Amino acid sequence: MALPDVTTYPLRLASPLALFFAAFFAAPLVALLGLSLKGADGGIGLSQYAAFLGDGFSLGVLLGTLWLGLKVTAACLVLGLPLALVATRAGGWVRGLIILAVLTPLLTSVVIRTFAWIVILGRQGVLNSLLSSLGLIDTPLRLLYAEGGLVAALAQVQMPLMVLPLMTALSRIDPSLWDASEALGAGRWRTFLRVTLPLCLPGLIAGAVLTFAAAISGFITQSLIGGGQMLFMPGYIYQQAIALQNWPFAAAMSVIFLVAVLAVVLSFNALGRLARGYAQA
Repeated sequence: MALPDVTTYPLRLASPLALFFAAFFAAPLVALLGLSLKGADGGIGLSQYAAFLGDGFSLGVLLGTLWLGLKVTAACLVLGLPLALVATRAGGWVRGLIILAVLTPLLTSVVIRTFAWIVILGRQGVLNSLLSSLGLIDTPLRLLYAEGGLVAALAQVQMPLMVLPLMTALSRIDPSLWDASEALGAGRWRTFLRVTLPLCLPGLIAGAVLTFAAAISGFITQSLIGGGQMLFMPGYIYQQAIALQNWPFAAAMSVIFLVAVLAVVLSFNALGRLARGYAQA
């Protein structure tokens, strides 16, 4: 008598998730696509897409949003990779403390964190007061409602999304590889470039994708830190849908934004494959 295979499961077990996905993601996406095809005269066509793609201001908002996401991702990578390396190679209470510091932002409301950054970056905020007391500035710096402050706030909010995948990838690297590389005469930088970086690339790509997607869609942080002087796609879509009640145009903007984000994500994956092939060569 043949024993049942306990390593395989019937496909019907995935049906609840498939139904949930179809009801709450696929169906609304199809409805959004259908709404975006509604023209100003009530007909069906691509007039809403043509209006967006033919408007220099709208294209500038889209490109500015994507550029903001890339800058936040780069900042999280530069700051998060060393932190993940230290956390991976440290032991005992040091590693636990770093993990706690990384997880703490996830346990705090994004609204509270954003208002904390307003207190830090304001003209009379913590940072300007500190610089003034040290005699480094005579007049307060314009940090709030500026792109630099927005990048810093978004990087802090999204930092766990970069650090946690990196820590997972780095923890899977055999420490003997680092010891062998150094024993063969490679310095720390060469070991990092030829051993650590290629092996942690899956975590790096995963963290970059998560950070980028979260940064460009961070409506609350973009609105409170950026203020009315900077407009990005989430706020632009909200403006068209809620303030102007131009739902077809807002739907077309959402579809274009989704396609643009998917294109950047695919570019991240392609870059990861190229870098992995270069490292193996």
